[in-house]
Amino acid sequence: MGDPEWFPHPVRLIGLAIARGEKALRRPSQSPSMELVNGASLTLAIVVGTYAVTCQCIGLARRRSPALGDALELLLAWTCFAARNLEQEAASVVAALDACDLPLARLRLARIVGRDTHALDEREVCRAVIETLAESASDGIVAPLFYMELGGVPLAMAYKAVNTLDSMIGHADEHYFYFGKAAARLDDVANFLPARLTAAAIVGASYLDRKLDPQAAWRTWRLDGDKHKSPNAGQPESAIAGALHARLGGSNTYQGEVIAAPLMGEEFAPPSRAQARSAIRLVAVVTILGVACGALCAALTRSAAKVPR
Repeated sequence: MGDPEWFPHPVRLIGLAIARGEKALRRPSQSPSMELVNGASLTLAIVVGTYAVTCQCIGLARRRSPALGDALELLLAWTCFAARNLEQEAASVVAALDACDLPLARLRLARIVGRDTHALDEREVCRAVIETLAESASDGIVAPLFYMELGGVPLAMAYKAVNTLDSMIGHADEHYFYFGKAAARLDDVANFLPARLTAAAIVGASYLDRKLDPQAAWRTWRLDGDKHKSPNAGQPESAIAGALHARLGGSNTYQGEVIAAPLMGEEFAPPSRAQARSAIRLVAVVTILGVACGALCAALTRSAAKVPR
């Protein structure tokens, strides 16, 4: 259903709580150890608080009316997923490239990536689109499904809190190195299994499109998946690089600072518009596979719960 900008998304409320918590807990004269403790405290409070508030809201709604409880749970579940919005944003970048409007493509790309986009050529724009599709397939689609299957909507919302904490304070720069360390490490742990499930889903989805190469997806995942400095980002990126026969990774610029990254699928050529379009279709198939697996697991769990012991 997408993610309309006018909708009061819960992640915005989580982000506001993080910003206010940081303002309350941080002081210019704090020692590194105190920053580490305060950052960990904020991380714990936000994640546990998000889980507790979600449980409380759903419980209150269900006590008033089962239908109201179901509706609220569905609404919150909807906000945990980024599939449609991801597809729309990526497609808008490719559409601008199709119209030979590189400045517009760069502008649209800046909405979904953190890197500087003003100097990227077409190949680099396509690379950025594919890389963000791969990473977002994990933390915006597969991971919420995974945690929703484990612990329902409250656990999925807690995961979104972890993800938001990492994006806001989990940076390795001087400002957040200590304060955001707990958030960054928790995000690494939370995404460890989902990232690998996403890579496996990319390999599986590649079998359904003749233009893709599942064997290369598997091989590149196994060879390059652990090269990335993040323990998780390289997993889906390497798999999608192999599936598309597209070279990903390399240097990116963030606020004027060049950050080097390893190459994924070094033997392939830089990606094209056609490969970016294929990546959009591939992530759509990964979404369908993820939802189907989640529904199957839920059905099996309910069936097992009904079996007399």
